[in-house]
Amino acid sequence: MESTIRTPDTSSVIVGVDGSEPARRAALWAAGEAVRRSRPLHIVYGADTDGRALYVAAETIERVRAAGRELLDETAKALAAEYPALRVTTEFSRADAVTSLHRAGGLHGTIVVGNRGLGGFNSLMLGSVGLDTAAGARTPVIVVRGIDGTEERGTVLAAVRDEHDLVCAQYAAREAELRKASLRLLHVWNVLQSVGSVVSMLDDVDRIAGEHSAVLEAVTDTVHAEFPELPLESDAEKSVSVAGVLVEASRHADLLVMGGRRAQGALGFGSNLGRATHSVLHHAHCPVLLIPRAGTDFGSRT
Repeated sequence: MESTIRTPDTSSVIVGVDGSEPARRAALWAAGEAVRRSRPLHIVYGADTDGRALYVAAETIERVRAAGRELLDETAKALAAEYPALRVTTEFSRADAVTSLHRAGGLHGTIVVGNRGLGGFNSLMLGSVGLDTAAGARTPVIVVRGIDGTEERGTVLAAVRDEHDLVCAQYAAREAELRKASLRLLHVWNVLQSVGSVVSMLDDVDRIAGEHSAVLEAVTDTVHAEFPELPLESDAEKSVSVAGVLVEASRHADLLVMGGRRAQGALGFGSNLGRATHSVLHHAHCPVLLIPRAGTDFGSRT
């Protein structure tokens, strides 16, 4: 690392900037999130000068450094003007953006990235930096999407696949409390995947539906006991597309919280996020908060 004004607090909100408009919006959103959490904001610019040093002229490297520092200063000043009480630190890193963000996140920080960077080709798609950051993070990652021209909906949405998603639901409950919002727990199951064949569907679907409802009920009861004052609803839906249901539900939420499960080798680039998670990150209509968790992806076989 280089030219670090201050090392990040272990519970900081960390946001990456690269000069793109999505990154600027993500930084502004991250600042608001840091204020809600009463945490400092740490702004990171990963210049990748170490990776370029062997084939780029020294003058070019110096221009990159100057531009990066200028961007950090301008971003910090703009956010401080918007949120005067916010404690802001900045970091110019010689490493690439993904490595820089993971390092800054440490074990306890929350990383925020925009939905695409300077290299993006489609505003609906998540850029490579955001995808790789989400795929490899050991700390929570928020991909900022769907914030342009939208009013707050007053709802935090949490995807619940099984009992192991209790942690995600509890995290979502805390986020809802911070926002003075309600919480919706949504369990989606793929009916064809669950019954195994169309022939057995009619005999098995009622039993399987009951099993899925029981999973959601157990998580809901635990969350309600821990957050008795929080407005809470829960729904179980069956569909042939888990990701499709979550994306549609995200239209009515300020934040979607889901487990960042790993499904190694399924999709190639960024594959260890799993298919449903991968699709939600590309197409959600609100920011998506991934909570790291090893195991099978939410709907990874869908």
